[in-house]
Amino acid sequence: MKKRFLFFVATALISALTAFGQTKEYQLSSHILDINQGKPATGVKITLEKQDKDDHWTVIDEKTTNPDGRVKDFLERDGNDHKGIYRLTYHVAPYFEAQKQSTFYPFIEVVFEIKDNNHYHVPITLSPYGYSTYRGS
Repeated sequence: MKKRFLFFVATALISALTAFGQTKEYQLSSHILDINQGKPATGVKITLEKQDKDDHWTVIDEKTTNPDGRVKDFLERDGNDHKGIYRLTYHVAPYFEAQKQSTFYPFIEVVFEIKDNNHYHVPITLSPYGYSTYRGS
């Protein structure tokens, strides 16, 4: 009986540790704040591309902003070196069309360089006729 109990406890601990060990981490995130409405921009498609040595762009991933206007899971920390030049394309025209609002920008492209293994956060403050971006934390 005691051996079964110890086996059960050991199995439960191993399962718990394995579950926590499987939490994925990501190197790149983004956020869109609609400053015209003062709220997150939900449902905006964002395309991530990487530039190769011949200056060609390759699509790496596409995500859609969540209810908080965020995409938290670009570039999984999987042991690969993610250094390089990247482009995030924010497809904002459909977002404004859904609000029956015209916009000057059908999409916004932000090009940046990942130089190390730190986390990079690229936020956008957005309005129909302007935007701003910076390196967040």
